[in-house]
Amino acid sequence: MERIYFDNAATTAIDPEVFDAMVPFLKEHYGNPSSIHAFGRRSRAAIEQARRSIAGLLNCMPGEIIFTSGGTEADNMVLMCSVRDLGVKHIITSRIEHHAVELTAEAIAQEGTAKVHWVRLHPDGMPDMTHLEELLKVTEGEGVLVSLMHANNELGTRVDLSEVGVLCHRFGALFHSDTVQTMGHYPFDLSTLEIDFVTCSAHKLHGPKGVGFLYMRSGAGMKPMFLGGAQERNMRGGTENMAGIVGLAKALEIAYRDLEEHHRHIQGLKERMMKRLKEEVPGVSFNGDVSEQSLYTVLNVRFPEDGKSEMLLYNLDIEGIACSGGSACSSGSNKGSHVQEALYPDAEGASIRFSFGRFNTMEEVDRAVTALKRIFQLEPVKA
Repeated sequence: MERIYFDNAATTAIDPEVFDAMVPFLKEHYGNPSSIHAFGRRSRAAIEQARRSIAGLLNCMPGEIIFTSGGTEADNMVLMCSVRDLGVKHIITSRIEHHAVELTAEAIAQEGTAKVHWVRLHPDGMPDMTHLEELLKVTEGEGVLVSLMHANNELGTRVDLSEVGVLCHRFGALFHSDTVQTMGHYPFDLSTLEIDFVTCSAHKLHGPKGVGFLYMRSGAGMKPMFLGGAQERNMRGGTENMAGIVGLAKALEIAYRDLEEHHRHIQGLKERMMKRLKEEVPGVSFNGDVSEQSLYTVLNVRFPEDGKSEMLLYNLDIEGIACSGGSACSSGSNKGSHVQEALYPDAEGASIRFSFGRFNTMEEVDRAVTALKRIFQLEPVKA
């Protein structure tokens, strides 16, 4: 049985071009980038070229890109270090952020180093901008960081970064956005966007696992979270993941090169899945925002409670279809999705996240719908 992978929001297959770009830095160019000899200089040059490449694509300065182990580290760094170093006394965020933000904010609140305010949400997961403005007004001048993800990793609901950034800066607040799900899927012009911190993870855009970056606006003034060396312009101690950094830069380069083609292809997959499910599986509905403004890689489907939905995720796996019941960072645990709990605490039935990538096909969408019809006994059993 040929398996179908519809869990691209959890992680993506590495692009062959990315793999080929990384191989020399795993086999031949292995010098420590901090060493002054020729081996080290070759490695250092590769890292700085990767930094310049990413900065060029995002229209920011190379010094504003700090390489990390991924989005979780970068998110933690923004919240923890802004409280420690930038005089932040109030964090405004939401209950549907990735745990790298939500749990970090809760830990900061428990320590008593800053107060956390939870912005109200609309039923589709969009932040209530009126409430956000009210929170900014009452905390103005006291040191504020707003942290709202660009697109929710379970629902696909996408926030207008420009609107939020303008509002934050009008009240003197710093603005951070976790863009892990959208980096490489949408163009970013960080020279014009009113945003102070952006986080990225390579493995969400067909790059390697274990590497990402933090964009930190020049002059932000944060100090390192990890001590131990002068790497990353004294902002992140530890020998750099050289091959990973090269792979990250290549993955983002490919993503920007093929941005329109991939958007068109993946949007078509999502729309076909929605259309076929509505026509052929009675009682389905969709969580979050499913308009063309939503993240085109994610479709969150709620199936009716009819005795079969409880085991739906496992039955899909038996059918050879990989998808998710929520955020992949929590997969394997029995705890339900914190996003679903925040927005739809009384909803019945099973919610399944299908997340699409550039390597998926229309045929796979059709096969997945046929499998769902078999599971719900809507497809005649072959003799």
